[in-house]
Amino acid sequence: MYSFISQLSLMDLMYISVTVPKMLVGQVTGDHIISSTGCGIQMFFYLTLAGAECFLLSAMANDRYAAICRPLHYPLLMNHKVCRLMVSGCWFLGTLDGFLLTPITMSFPFCKSRKILSFFCETPALLRLSCSDVSLYKMLLYLCCILMLLVPTLVISNSYTLILLLIRRTSSAKGC
Repeated sequence: MYSFISQLSLMDLMYISVTVPKMLVGQVTGDHIISSTGCGIQMFFYLTLAGAECFLLSAMANDRYAAICRPLHYPLLMNHKVCRLMVSGCWFLGTLDGFLLTPITMSFPFCKSRKILSFFCETPALLRLSCSDVSLYKMLLYLCCILMLLVPTLVISNSYTLILLLIRRTSSAKGC
């Protein structure tokens, strides 16, 4: 459990490091423009961290399920190797998300404005600046986002539903 919490803390720390420094520099210097390279780097790290965190939360829910519903099997189910594999899988899936979406988004030609007037570079804002047809990419983006959110949400819901069912079946000390 502590390896998951430490990874979650690391991800949250990295989230702050992706956007806040540019925002602070913009506040101090008055320069609120982000370069195209800076935008791509920021977008990659943001997408990677968002995807990895979603999957890590589902891994943590699975860990809680194993600890509560299968306490005698917990050391076998969630040993250090399994935890490292789950954390590595979360980082891999998050990185895959970043590597899939960032290059495609940054490859579109931008015709409205070459300057991005923000400290935070996000995909929907960049797609509005593009002068090419992005409808197919928007469908791919929505599908990817739905899968990146739906799968972890289903795993988390399933884990906690099974925990609640176990608690409900367990008889209390009073016999109620």
